[in-house]
Amino acid sequence: MTDAKILARMRTDWDERARKNAKHFVASSREDWSSEDFFKSGEVEVQDIVEKDLTELSRGRAPQSMKVLEIGCGAGRMTMSLSRIFGQVSAIDVSAEMIAQARLALADRRNVDLHVNNGCDLSMFPDECFDFALSAIVFQHIPKQSIVENYIRETWRVLRPNSIFKFQLQGYPIPEKDADTWVGAGFTEAQMRKIADRLGFRINATSGAGTQYYWLTFFKPSS
Repeated sequence: MTDAKILARMRTDWDERARKNAKHFVASSREDWSSEDFFKSGEVEVQDIVEKDLTELSRGRAPQSMKVLEIGCGAGRMTMSLSRIFGQVSAIDVSAEMIAQARLALADRRNVDLHVNNGCDLSMFPDECFDFALSAIVFQHIPKQSIVENYIRETWRVLRPNSIFKFQLQGYPIPEKDADTWVGAGFTEAQMRKIADRLGFRINATSGAGTQYYWLTFFKPSS
């Protein structure tokens, strides 16, 4: 399947999931989320993923001065909490339906910009415009490794030097021929080391290699 067909399938599938039950497909531990519990779950994850490491992630910057990118925001579950920590949050998703729901939920968050993107790059943003980037429970749904790698390449481009990209992907060794838009292609530790080297990132931390929740913290050095 060509990249164009894969991207079209990603958009179609996630629009359909958003129309059917957006909150469940964003956070599949429950079928029937209340809005309060849904956004509270996002707050808990932001506390664990971002706030406990805020000193490292901010790299000496005041959080309220930082411009942050969230790749794969869905219905805005984590975006809400990110907007309470950082000065400006730009959040993107391949699904227009997810973004429409996020816009309703985050209508009063004046420091949030929400965008539908093409599912493979960050071409809507200029070079070196973000101070931190985050992607959680997103890349694990992408069925082709090259699309994930291109997102990582593009994140390097839009990050300012001396900035962090923290992200999660599928670490279980699922080959592309068996992947789809729910269970995406997997990456090994060796593959991620090669990608980091190839793109100019330094790996600061990893956890969960070989599992569905393979987390990496990539650092873009100043030179």
